[in-house]
Amino acid sequence: MTPQERARRSAEVMWARDAASQEMGMRIEDVGPGTATLSMTVEPRHANGHDICHGGYIFALADSAFAFACNSYNKLAVAQHNTITYLRPVRVGARMTAVAREVSLAGRTGVYDVAVEADGKVAAQFRGVSRVVEGEHFAEGEE
Repeated sequence: MTPQERARRSAEVMWARDAASQEMGMRIEDVGPGTATLSMTVEPRHANGHDICHGGYIFALADSAFAFACNSYNKLAVAQHNTITYLRPVRVGARMTAVAREVSLAGRTGVYDVAVEADGKVAAQFRGVSRVVEGEHFAEGEE
């Protein structure tokens, strides 16, 4: 199994159980070893009292991209620490795209940066630190 196949299979298994990301309208655009790209369209139900996307939804999109990136090696990884900086508002109707990339992987700890873009501009920067725990998404011999 190639690293790309492992990443895709891990994402398929995770996605099948990820009701939260699916219910928010997220979509996996791409996944690879240490990387993932997810997107979602901001709907009126995602708006806050300022009539812009609630920061929690922006965080959730970034967090989901982070999760698929750090779980791309068929090892169970969970968030240990996350931060986000909001740079500009995202309007209802905009398509947000979160691109996660691995910065460092040392032992069981990974560091990932996620850029959330909307309307061609970076709307938020997220940094996630992951921790590998016991288990895997699928047995490597499975087809």
